[in-house]
Amino acid sequence: MSGAGWADNLRDTPAYVIDENKLRQNLAILAKVQRETGAKILLAQKCFALFRLYPLIGEYLAGTAASGLFEARLARDEMGKENHVFAPAYKESEFVEIANLCDHVVFNSFRQLKKFAAIAKEHGAQCGLRINPEHSTQAAAIYDPCAEGSRMGIKRADFPADGLPSEVDGLHFHTLCEQNADALAETLAAVEEKFGEYLPKIKWLNFGGGHHITRADYRLDILRECIRRMQQKYNLTVYLEPGEAVALDAGYLATRVLEVRADGNVIIDASAACHAPDVLEMPYRPRIMGADVPGAKAYTYRLGAATCLAGDVFGEYSFADPLKEGDCLLFEDMAIYTMVKNNTFNGVPLPTIMLLRSDGTLTTVKKFGYDDFKERLS
Repeated sequence: MSGAGWADNLRDTPAYVIDENKLRQNLAILAKVQRETGAKILLAQKCFALFRLYPLIGEYLAGTAASGLFEARLARDEMGKENHVFAPAYKESEFVEIANLCDHVVFNSFRQLKKFAAIAKEHGAQCGLRINPEHSTQAAAIYDPCAEGSRMGIKRADFPADGLPSEVDGLHFHTLCEQNADALAETLAAVEEKFGEYLPKIKWLNFGGGHHITRADYRLDILRECIRRMQQKYNLTVYLEPGEAVALDAGYLATRVLEVRADGNVIIDASAACHAPDVLEMPYRPRIMGADVPGAKAYTYRLGAATCLAGDVFGEYSFADPLKEGDCLLFEDMAIYTMVKNNTFNGVPLPTIMLLRSDGTLTTVKKFGYDDFKERLS
């Protein structure tokens, strides 16, 4: 039923299966952007942190972007290249270690800059400020750092009248989410309009994440123009820190059918709430290999999990043949924001993590059991 021959060899489900070939294809596109423009691209670990693959990713990208101490440690331990960090606020008890681990530390306020800049500099880290261009390019407020009341970034009105503090080496903005380069161009215009006076005074500008660079319809020409303009006009080093673009369409969530009910509900051994939280949070309906929208094929089902949450449902799908117990289904584009966000609600086991190697073989990276559930709780 899955449509992929390698899935016939899966014995443990649910399982995340990362496609090494597709990952390499994405990385090759990102590496080409770096070569053609001189920009530096970082892996945003908040999206994809399968560190078994960090040596591979490090062959293509300039380094990593972290959201706090643990990600910063992971990046330094497992990739060892350029290591950047941003957090809305830092804990005093962690900051010395963060400064030791990271090459760039980005602050979310002038108060945080004043509190920690000297420590960062003492340990060799450059200091940046996250700015808020106040230019929204998306409708969903939950993913919009420029939405009214956002805690992300410093607005132009909050910059000091006496200019940019001498400790600041660069500026950072992150306003996009799964967007094309036209949204970046719009945002960059807003950055220049509001913060242009500071750009000649800094060393680097970080475009943040949310760039769907490896998507088929992505406008690489616009991206290249945006990068080159900032480099040439202001003599800046440009950074980007995509997460999704690194592992876009490079993974599956393999699941098996537990029960097919007469009312059209199908119970599977994967959970949206536990194993793909963005399905409920965004929300969105993930693709299934070989399936279609409701009614497009002969048999339509509503796929839900074996949890107590009534809304733990992936969505409605149609299939050419009727589903039966034991069928393997492959949810697509399940490398990103899955392993990093999953949980054990209801005591549901975490999926096995596997690699689909370039030669078509499957390798188990990590298998979870009862102790992984238990040890988190006491």
